[in-house]
Amino acid sequence: MQLFVNDLTVIDFSYLCPERGIVGESWIVDIILDGSLNDQSMVLDFGRVKKQVKAIIDQSVDHKLLIPTEHVFTQVTREEAGTHYWVDFLRPNKSIHLYCPADAYAFIDSDTITQESTIAYLQAVIKRELPANVKGLELTLRAEEMNGFYYHYTHGLKKHDGNCQRIAHGHRSAIKIFIDGMRSPAWEQRWSRRWEDIYVGTAEDVGEASSLKLSAAARKHTGEHHICYSYMAEQGLFELILPAQENEVMFTDTTVECIADYVAHEIAKTIAAESMPTHTPEVKVIAFEGVGKGAIGYA
Repeated sequence: MQLFVNDLTVIDFSYLCPERGIVGESWIVDIILDGSLNDQSMVLDFGRVKKQVKAIIDQSVDHKLLIPTEHVFTQVTREEAGTHYWVDFLRPNKSIHLYCPADAYAFIDSDTITQESTIAYLQAVIKRELPANVKGLELTLRAEEMNGFYYHYTHGLKKHDGNCQRIAHGHRSAIKIFIDGMRSPAWEQRWSRRWEDIYVGTAEDVGEASSLKLSAAARKHTGEHHICYSYMAEQGLFELILPAQENEVMFTDTTVECIADYVAHEIAKTIAAESMPTHTPEVKVIAFEGVGKGAIGYA
């Protein structure tokens, strides 16, 4: 007997990729459980699936940075007698370095982060918590189908009292842009290219490498083409160093509300600079944060 739940949850996370750097992603989770009926004539109560299994998935990968531990670029060092890990991802001339609490990471035993390697990781975690009558577990991870343009972004929200405070979690997000009330695919494409695989940081969190708790690898590989972030949040100290060319700095927090407002005003400024219009255009930006949620900004 099989039991299925589609759209069980959405996992918003980021992962390290040798080609793309830090990649923000959002995957929808579907699940099928295979087993015999229990004394309630169920494989597993839907309520338990939606609460317990969803919670396991969320706790394992949601709002985390997924690390391909078997990739040749990856170096992981645990702080002696501490709660933090250094992660160094030694891409040639584009290295990435982190110092974060252990819960900010998911360590995947693979050389690449894919849907398949993430499914294998989640299956091993979930199976330990299922009752004996459940013999099989099938997970599907899928990206949201989008008709328009989108971007992958990573950020951290130090003021958040939940897991959004982790410095390197992200989203795959659609964007809709309207100029004077008319949908503008050209502007949507332009912004999706600008923020393709981007890290969006806050200016007040930018620091100097000399003030960070750098690993030996970070001290060796960090240079003038890197940008450094550091902040203290409820869960602890978070630090990140990444290539400046894969980054954009905002002067506000990077909540989706601030992002929508920022994009709208950047577009308005660019239109004014490029075309010097006789009137100030009205710009409306619908910025998504992952699947089915987001904010609307105006300029």
